[in-house]
Amino acid sequence: MEYVADTLRNPFGLDPPCDRAVPGYGDTGAHFHAIGAHPRIHGGLESGVPFTGRPWSPRFFDTLRRAGLVGEVDPAADVFEVGPTFLSYLHTCDPGDHTPDEADYAALEPFFDAELRAVTAHVLLPVGERATRHVLESYTSRSHGAAVDMGRLHATEVSGTGWLVVPVGEPAAWTDGDADALAGTLAGVRDADYRQTADLGRFLPDDEPYFVR
Repeated sequence: MEYVADTLRNPFGLDPPCDRAVPGYGDTGAHFHAIGAHPRIHGGLESGVPFTGRPWSPRFFDTLRRAGLVGEVDPAADVFEVGPTFLSYLHTCDPGDHTPDEADYAALEPFFDAELRAVTAHVLLPVGERATRHVLESYTSRSHGAAVDMGRLHATEVSGTGWLVVPVGEPAAWTDGDADALAGTLAGVRDADYRQTADLGRFLPDDEPYFVR
C-alpha cells in the first residue's frame, strides 16, 4: 500500500475499481474512525469527503465537534476542521442507481479493511445498520445475523477485539435526543482511557513498558 500522508483525502493512495469513489478522509493517526455504508446513502460525491452534502451533515459534524472529534464546523458551507478522526465507507464506490448487495460489499471490503488497519484507530463509529452489522461481526465477537437493533445500540459502547465500538444510528432519522446521547457518550469515551493497547514489556529483560496495538 502506498503511504501518501501529505493529503487528508485518500492518504493511503487506494485505487478502487470504479470511475467515481469517495475514499477515506482524515488523520492517518486518528484515534476515532467513523464508518458509513456508501456515498449514495451517506454523501460525499460532490466534495469527496464522507458524510458531507446531506441535509443532516451539519448536525452530524456538529455532534462530533461537541465531543471533540472534529474542529470548528461551518454549517452553511458544510465544512469542518479535521480532528483526531478518520472517515470512510464500507463501499467506497458510487453504486449509481444500483443498491449494493452482499457481493458488492464483499468486493470492496478489502479496500475498507486496508484503510481500517492502516489507520488503526482505537474507537470505531459505524454509522447505520449496514456498517454496524459489518463492524460487530468482523471486529467484535458478536454476531447479530441479518439485522441489528440500532435503537438499542445507538451511542452505546461495545468492546471489540482490539477496538472499542460505538454504533451510531442513521443520521437522517436522528432526534435531538440521539445527537445529545452520541455527543455525551463520545465525550465520556474521550475522557476515559479508551486506548486499545497491550503492554508487552513483561516479555522484555528490563522493566520498561512496551505498548502495542
